Parts: sequence; C-alpha cells; structure tokens
Amino acid sequence: MVSDLWRVRGCVTGGFSASPNYGQAMVQNVAPMMVDLEQEDFNLLSGVEQGMRFSEWVQRGKLPDFSGLTAENVTYRLDRVLDRGLIERKTIQYEGYKLTPEGYDALALHTFAERDTVQGFGSSLGVGKESDVYEVQSYKPMALKYHREGYTNFREVMKERDYTSDNDHVSWLYTARKAAEREYERLETMYPDVSVPRPVDHNRHAIVMEKMEGVELARTRVDSEQVLGVLDLVLREMSGAYEAGFVHADVSEYNVFLAESGVTLFDWPQAVPADHENALEFLARDVDNIAGYFQRKYPSDVPELDRGAVVDALVDGEFESVREHVA
Repeated sequence: MVSDLWRVRGCVTGGFSASPNYGQAMVQNVAPMMVDLEQEDFNLLSGVEQGMRFSEWVQRGKLPDFSGLTAENVTYRLDRVLDRGLIERKTIQYEGYKLTPEGYDALALHTFAERDTVQGFGSSLGVGKESDVYEVQSYKPMALKYHREGYTNFREVMKERDYTSDNDHVSWLYTARKAAEREYERLETMYPDVSVPRPVDHNRHAIVMEKMEGVELARTRVDSEQVLGVLDLVLREMSGAYEAGFVHADVSEYNVFLAESGVTLFDWPQAVPADHENALEFLARDVDNIAGYFQRKYPSDVPELDRGAVVDALVDGEFESVREHVA
C-alpha cells in the first residue's frame, strides 16, 4: 500500500520526494502542492498549454482567451503558479510564459484525480533519462509514468523520433505526449497476450499502468540451472510482441522485470511496427543485447548462440529455447 499519504483535491497524495532529472535540471514531485491549487489555477495552466501549441513562449495578452479567465484573474493566477514553479516567465519582444515539467505534471495528475484514476500518490519507483515513475493508489497500487522525452535533449529527440517530423513548431510537451500516446497504444494492443504492464489510463504525457511485480533483471542473480530458462522467457515475449505487431527496439536488462510468475517487458515508446522497414534489424539488435547480457553475466551457463537463427525463430513464431540454437 502507498504510505505517508496527503489528501489533495479529493484525492490522496503521498510523501514528497524530489527526483533528480537526467540533466542539470531537477523535476520535483508536484503531488504535495495539489491541495493548494484551485480550478482557476488549472485553467491558467491549461491556457498556457494551449498557447504552447503555437509558440514556445505564450504572450501574456493572449492568456485570457486561452484560459477563459479575466485579465485580472490571469494576473492573480500567474503569481500563484509562478511561485510554485509550474510556469516560467521570460521577457523577449513581449512578456511570455511557458509550462515547466511540473506544470505539465500537475495538469495530468489533476485529470487523473478528476477521473478517480488516481486516489493516492506514493514514492518514486524510478527516475530515468526519459521518464519518471511513481507509485500511485487506485483500487490497488499502480504506477504513474511521466514521459520526459524532449525536455532536456529536444534536438536529439526531434531527429530520432518520427512523430515530430511533420510539424513546423514542436514543443517538448508535444514530444512527450506523443511518446506516451505511442506507448499506451502499444500496451493496449499487446496486453494480455504479451507480458507487458497492464495499461489503465492515459492523459497528456502520463500513463497509469499496473505496478509490475519483481525486480529489474539487471539487479538480479539467477541460479545457474535457471539462467537459460529465464533467457527463453524473455525471448518468447519478444516473439509474442512481434506476432502482436511490434518490435521493442530497446530490449536490455534494464527494461525487463523478473518475478516468480515470469518476466515483464516494459518501456515501449520507441517500439516500431513489425512491418517497419528496419524492424528485423531492430529485432536482431534486441536479441544481441539480451543474449549478450546473459553471456557476459553467466558465461559458464550460456553457450554461444546462432543469433540469426534465434531471430528467424522469433519471427516465425517457432522459438522454444536457445538450446535449439547453439552455434
């Protein structure tokens, strides 16, 4: 259960923790401040969000139209959300405002609370280069994942992710939202036939999903007699994903959870369709990554494999065990 909970606008939020971000910036958990925010504050944040569809910095004079608030109320609300670090201000040719990651988080969390998807908010489950994950409480413990793609490495993401290629103005909000949409759609398509986290809800750049059982593969030590069996489990799920229409394209020991019940593959925003022109190349790379990890960590237990034959078996849906593909 989520412990040390705070009550926030009809939902409960958990203990405050600041999360180190993947650059010099810090992204803090917004849950504790939600109790002090009013609906008009969220209206203003939503207005800034709308304006950022057209420019990085939103002119102050446009905020009444975007937010539906009076000019006087905009002035009052700007001070409130600025003090809480939910927006930034900059004077260029005009006085402009934009959302911070915390502001975008607050909008998503507010929506989840309004939908009764999230009733409790707990501690951090993990901080990565492109996401932050927290434990949340619904009818059972869940995980809330905030996508951060594009926040600190926007130019690199623009080059690498195809969902930004046809937009003249693309903010990091858009990039993170599209990543979340893509991941949620993939989880919905694959679950439950593939062992991925069960998707529960999605809003903006955030996903609520079932909290995974087990431990990250990189942090486990498997008994010698079970090593090949665990590798087989991972490869079978990769084959199932291919049959469902997707190649993960980033499989490693850091996005596989191992539990007594089996394995779970997570982090799917970069996954490509199985009919993508480079799908087989990505699948082969995934096989190399995961097989290479097992061979490095358990050199006496994992033989040299014919990895090309493993890829063919995954594609054909005929994979049973790596024991059948020893080089």
